[in-house]
Amino acid sequence: MTKQSKIVATEARFPVANLSLSSLNPRQTVPEQDVIELADSIWAAGLIQSIAGLAGKNDTAEIVAGGRRLRALQYLAEQHPDLAKTRPELANPMVMLAPDAETAEAWANMENVARRDLHPAEEIRAYGKMEAKGGTVAAIARAFAVNEKHVYRRLALAHLPEAVLDALQANEISLSNAAAFTVGNDEKVTMEVLETVRGEGYSDHQIKQMLKPDSVRGSDRRVIYVTEAGYDEAGGRKTADLFLDQMFFDDVALLDELFDAKLTEAVETLQAEGWKWIEAHFESYLSPYSHGLEKFGSVYPESGDLTEEEGKRYDELAELAEAEVIDAEGEAELAALQAILDGTYTDDQRAHAGLYVYVDGQGNQCVSGALVKPEDKKAAIEAGVLRKSMHGGSGSDGPKSPISQKLRDDLNRVTKGAQQHAALRDPDLLVDLLAFQLSHHMYWNDPFGISTSDVPNWPSTEAEGYALDARLTENPPRNMMDAKDLAASFRAFRKKGPEHVRGELVRFLAAQFKGGDEKLQALVAKTTKPNTREVWTPTAVNFFGRVGGPYMVEIWRDLLELAEDHPTVTTFAKLKKGEKAKKLEDLFMQSDLRSALGVTEAQAAKIDAWLPESME
Repeated sequence: MTKQSKIVATEARFPVANLSLSSLNPRQTVPEQDVIELADSIWAAGLIQSIAGLAGKNDTAEIVAGGRRLRALQYLAEQHPDLAKTRPELANPMVMLAPDAETAEAWANMENVARRDLHPAEEIRAYGKMEAKGGTVAAIARAFAVNEKHVYRRLALAHLPEAVLDALQANEISLSNAAAFTVGNDEKVTMEVLETVRGEGYSDHQIKQMLKPDSVRGSDRRVIYVTEAGYDEAGGRKTADLFLDQMFFDDVALLDELFDAKLTEAVETLQAEGWKWIEAHFESYLSPYSHGLEKFGSVYPESGDLTEEEGKRYDELAELAEAEVIDAEGEAELAALQAILDGTYTDDQRAHAGLYVYVDGQGNQCVSGALVKPEDKKAAIEAGVLRKSMHGGSGSDGPKSPISQKLRDDLNRVTKGAQQHAALRDPDLLVDLLAFQLSHHMYWNDPFGISTSDVPNWPSTEAEGYALDARLTENPPRNMMDAKDLAASFRAFRKKGPEHVRGELVRFLAAQFKGGDEKLQALVAKTTKPNTREVWTPTAVNFFGRVGGPYMVEIWRDLLELAEDHPTVTTFAKLKKGEKAKKLEDLFMQSDLRSALGVTEAQAAKIDAWLPESME
């Protein structure tokens, strides 16, 4: 047979008794159980795949392709003596006939060439019929030579409306489209959606949305918060998406009711702790700006300290948690230790402040920080729970701050410099923090500003009253490497020894240190103990001369603990602005002025620790 020869095959029906297995058929032996299972499939769904052979004498044929199907037909003929009457199509199967022995042999060796693959719709219907006759998934899988997972997926489609399977067989929808229809449980809606998407190329997601326009998925924050078990207990209806291991929750009104009830219960539980107010916030995010929280006062818990033993245990548990090998008992112990570090609110704080309770986008119940409402601020200040703000601005209820924005920027730089100055005392901490940052993605909360820009720590007043560690000066200096042999320079750098290399690393890490989030900053501060007054003292140039006279009078009176009408205060108030600034500078520089004013030890300690409000 050449490449140009054309194979002409014919088809004819033969009584099963006139068919025999050809010696050309490569599969001469087949397990009896396989034959029985295939016979069950053929009895339920018909002979979907044809058999092929070579015609013989006296209306006979030898089967070269489809030997297992032939055996199944012969088995059915034995089991059903009236097969010719009840199932004539099986008693007289169609056989594709080869034109010659050479072609028949080629078919025998290449059976898949003569085999017609089932259309998915035909396969689905065949599996469904066999299942309806009592066939198990395992039996169907063996009968059709497929795995059980494949059978399960096809059977999931077998109960679709006939119109959907017709559309699939007509290639008007894809197989995955048909799978999307399994989430529908309203036949009228299913038919309407089918007519909309037929032949239009809609995505599976779009079809599911049309079938379930009002349902929510299991990833919805309300479902996670209420829990699937809680929803089931309340009698909520669900629909399973068998192909994506996903669930649709159909009673959205009930879900909202359960969500509101659980959040309300959380409010009542917190209210029992003695807070002035607790309010439920039903959105997934509590925005300071869109909800007017910038006008509220913030109250912070009084943090606690761990004993040396507790600190070691905390580090051990934190390491296990980081490696994700901590058990439930360890998590509970770590949470208890963290609660000590986070601190607690006092009874007085609770009596003047409140909390918002809400559920975030991941279904977690969240509680805001303690807040004092604008109308409660005055009472909170009088009770010592909230400190009177010195900040002004167009959006503030109080008077304009005596500290300008430019001065505030300088004070922030000084505070940052004090933190960096303190960090130099613990080089190991800086190196550990660097390793931590490099191995974690913390978005905008990176401890170090490792970039081409410097972290500002130098005020516009330069070194006036400001004495940083020399290693941090000039922000810090870097050797210019233009037109140098970098390899030679690096060799020389390394020859200076590991102590020099580590020293350079530490000083640059300190200069790049900018903080992190609140908890990380608090941890670092607890270790390094930054003290702004260690590096900065207010002087006439760097502070006093840059604020107003009334504010300097207030500082003078407060530090010396004098009444407004005390002669020392009224005399100070009459001075010119520059004289006031110089006098305050003298007071802070521990000059003879302190002795002349009779400053006590307690007042001296207060002066030596004093900082503008924005730096505290």
